[in-house]
Amino acid sequence: MFFALRLLLKIVIGFVLVSVLWVAVYAVVPPPFTFTMLGDVIGGHSITKDWTPLSDIDPDMARAAIAGEDSRFCSHHGFDWRGIAAAAKSNMTGGRLRGGSTISQQTAKNAFLFQGGGYARKAVEAWFTVLIETIWGKKRIMEVYLNLAETGIGTYGVEAGAQRYFHHSAARLSLTEAGRIAAVLPLPKKREAIDPRGFVRRHGNALSRYIGVVRRGGLDDCLR
Repeated sequence: MFFALRLLLKIVIGFVLVSVLWVAVYAVVPPPFTFTMLGDVIGGHSITKDWTPLSDIDPDMARAAIAGEDSRFCSHHGFDWRGIAAAAKSNMTGGRLRGGSTISQQTAKNAFLFQGGGYARKAVEAWFTVLIETIWGKKRIMEVYLNLAETGIGTYGVEAGAQRYFHHSAARLSLTEAGRIAAVLPLPKKREAIDPRGFVRRHGNALSRYIGVVRRGGLDDCLR
């Protein structure tokens, strides 16, 4: 029993040290590859990505992401407890399934983990969320999010998405274009930002309008 406990302690300490070092490295080095990208490669898809500094991405793209994914991004410390409670209530009462994950949680998952995995993965995701909030800060979190988020099958990051859908860089997205890319983010393998129909068109247009709300309300102050 003592040997098993000592081994477990060594594993835990090793995991903590490795994870802290990993996060510290990604604070200054763009994540070169992710488990999600690996899944696409295994599935026979080519990967398109183009790392772009946050300063070279139109600010309205980050505002659209905040409007669509995490309106309290600048005010929480990684976890939006009100959003999580609302999602749990909606799911229990048979409403539309909601995840309640913040941009910070999604970034932790995209950069260090894999899709799926249930509660075990969520627990590790929470640990990485705490680390990136502590070590990176909000600007780096948003930068990594906008570069690793899927914007289509085999397409990662808003720069690659802008080139794919609108044939120009993410530095000069229109309000409509930023809103439509943000509308694709929750289900990138099933949605297209170009010539969108149904939900993507409606939600994208709504997000385009909410960009002004985010700007005027200072909901993106942590990125300025």
